[in-house]
Amino acid sequence: MEPQPWPEPAPEVARAVRAKNYGRNVPLPVAVRDRLGELFPDTEFADAFGLTGPAGWSPGRLALITVFQMAENLTDRQAAEAVRDRLSWMYALGLGLEDTGFDFTVLSQFRTRVAEHQLEEKVLDLLLARLTEQGLLAAGGKQRTDSTHVISAVRDLNRLELAGESVRAAVEALTVAAPDWVAAVLDVPGWSRRYDTRIDTWRMPSSKTKRDQLALTYGRDGFALLSAVFDPRSPHWLRELPAVQTLRVVLLQNYTRTVDARGRETAKRRERAEEGGDGLPPGHLRIASPYDTDTRWSAKGDMFWNGFKLHVTETCTTAPEDERTGPNLITDVATTASTVPDIKALEPIHQRQHRRGLLPGEHYLDSGYASADAIVTARTRGVALITPVLLDQSRQAREKAGFDAANFTIDWKYQQASCPTGQTSSSWSPCLQRGRPVTVVKFTRSTCGPCPARERCTTGKAGYRQLTLHPKAMTDALRTARADQAGRDWQADYALRSGAEGTIRQAVAVTGSRRARYRGLSKTRLEHVYSAVALNLIRLHAWWHGRPLDRTRTSHLARLELTLAA
Repeated sequence: MEPQPWPEPAPEVARAVRAKNYGRNVPLPVAVRDRLGELFPDTEFADAFGLTGPAGWSPGRLALITVFQMAENLTDRQAAEAVRDRLSWMYALGLGLEDTGFDFTVLSQFRTRVAEHQLEEKVLDLLLARLTEQGLLAAGGKQRTDSTHVISAVRDLNRLELAGESVRAAVEALTVAAPDWVAAVLDVPGWSRRYDTRIDTWRMPSSKTKRDQLALTYGRDGFALLSAVFDPRSPHWLRELPAVQTLRVVLLQNYTRTVDARGRETAKRRERAEEGGDGLPPGHLRIASPYDTDTRWSAKGDMFWNGFKLHVTETCTTAPEDERTGPNLITDVATTASTVPDIKALEPIHQRQHRRGLLPGEHYLDSGYASADAIVTARTRGVALITPVLLDQSRQAREKAGFDAANFTIDWKYQQASCPTGQTSSSWSPCLQRGRPVTVVKFTRSTCGPCPARERCTTGKAGYRQLTLHPKAMTDALRTARADQAGRDWQADYALRSGAEGTIRQAVAVTGSRRARYRGLSKTRLEHVYSAVALNLIRLHAWWHGRPLDRTRTSHLARLELTLAA
């Protein structure tokens, strides 16, 4: 790649675009080029491309094409055709009428290079920097975050199908890489009868006994294949094939091998520990497909899906989107494994926003992102988390008929706690619970035993009250948050967070973000970043032309009601 400035729009293309849009708002690609100019310079992608070799297409313009592709939810082939056929795209890219474009496979190659060199967020960084220069974004202010599930681009497989398909994928990869070796070590006709077609394309046996037998067959075949691959006489490079490595992990996660009394190895299927089996690996480690080793099964409430999780953060304001405030814009997107809790995504979000110079002053979140530790950590960055925290789950707090932890006065300086009746604690013991520092505070049995309020305070068999306290900063933050969220003013302010769900809906409806286009976490993250840039450009296009975004449809009856009310 030789970085070069983008050419100016060809005069004949510019004249045609102006003539066809006379008296109308120009299309989004034309407005983007006029307002933002060369948005993605080639030099920003130089690390992903070599200095020698055949000349390639401009990566900056390929990035803009990918953004337009997301904005219109096009396939690679449709996007390549749009570059050749559409005047608005030619104008934005600086192409002439005689330009023949490129083959659609170039887009896939571009995404692969960008993902391999970890440049997925480059386009969002460049857009946000440009908007910051124009005064549309700044640090401080209010932002909100919400998450949604993302379904992977591979088929859903149960454990039986996974085992069989992993063996089939490894056999296919070995057959392509070393057909002579496969013919020498395997019974090709016999294996072909079992693995010539995808495992999930034919009906599984209805009998549990037959399904168990088939699972053991897949396990024995897999172990036999690995034994042949790792035989000292086999080429060592066969072991490094990704499909072989995936088969190793799948067999380890789903089978065990034992030696019987005659010294023969037998494969046994793993079962859950609660069912008396050897136990399965935790969900965040368990491979769900041999074709995408990043996707995971996860559950949230009554939802069960195989894929990833998307977190979207955007600016939010209660003022109308006028010339002063500008539109609400997405400042960060995060794609994680589906098993990662929301709270684990918050600190990386703040780190990226700090790097971009766009940390919010107030961050609106749902309860999945809330914890005392997160509130304190965010406060050190100057960010106030507006989020409902988990209420006290003690018996006294639930029944509202006793003394919960909030009724006790804590003297951190002298390391004592005082109960509502004025009695002081007898011990103060710092310790670790689940790897976190806490302090266990105890009252004596002689103090609590004769106390007239003992039944309201504790009914424990030990006969005395005990408190478990987080560090001072976390305890104070938690108590303050619980007190604040009980007020109506806080609840009215927190209603601002609900707008994040409309952004998720827009991302799903416009760019199809809830179903991954590509395999793997890195390429799915790339898809979501480019989708976020596309949504920002759509919002800017509407704001530039004074057209508010309609996120909901209004029925004719509702319009009549509004007319009569006016």
